[in-house]
Amino acid sequence: MQVSKKEMSDRVFRISGVNTRKCMKCGKCSGTCPVFHEMDIHPHQFISMVEKGDIDELMKSKSLWKCLSCFACVERCPRGVEPAKLIEAIRLIVIRKQGENHLKADDIPSLLNESLPQQAIASAFRKYSK
Repeated sequence: MQVSKKEMSDRVFRISGVNTRKCMKCGKCSGTCPVFHEMDIHPHQFISMVEKGDIDELMKSKSLWKCLSCFACVERCPRGVEPAKLIEAIRLIVIRKQGENHLKADDIPSLLNESLPQQAIASAFRKYSK
């Protein structure tokens, strides 16, 4: 089943909680990025592409995995736009697509034991469920 551009953008906005319309295209996020030269799509471009709905292209980008999640872009933004959160949201979509929700709610009781922190299970469930 093919997902529309609008549905993909809505999914990214829901996961990240970022308002891309606040971006004034100043480029400070990209200017402060420590891996700027390693990226094929830069933080300011992520914001524009999410706004346009070009999520499929972002999902295939090597920049998705080059981002250090250091949040330098978030700290530098004068408008409070959070490119790192957008990148993380798209990473999660890719991971979920690859895993296709391999952790189901019904599987959790069998995973519970005293040696495994329950926080790890809850975290994995949030990450891999839609």
